[in-house]
Amino acid sequence: MPRRIMEGVVVSTKQDKTAIVRVERTFLHPLLRKTVRKSKRYHAHDENNVAVEGQKVSIIECAPKSKLKRWELIADQAGGDAA
Repeated sequence: MPRRIMEGVVVSTKQDKTAIVRVERTFLHPLLRKTVRKSKRYHAHDENNVAVEGQKVSIIECAPKSKLKRWELIADQAGGDAA
């Protein structure tokens, strides 16, 4: 089974070796047929504490690292605003 990769924005880096990433998805409402945006926060492992709040990053599924961490930071993208 391939590991999922998601893109999102770092919203918190207060924990050691952890970045909280907000991933937003859009879908069509089944009854109203309107585009709806939903977001979810994922705890991602950041080994070297390189993530900065507001930065766009990619995360990939991994084996559990702690109670909440099931994702790893793999790359950052240009244009991320350092808040």
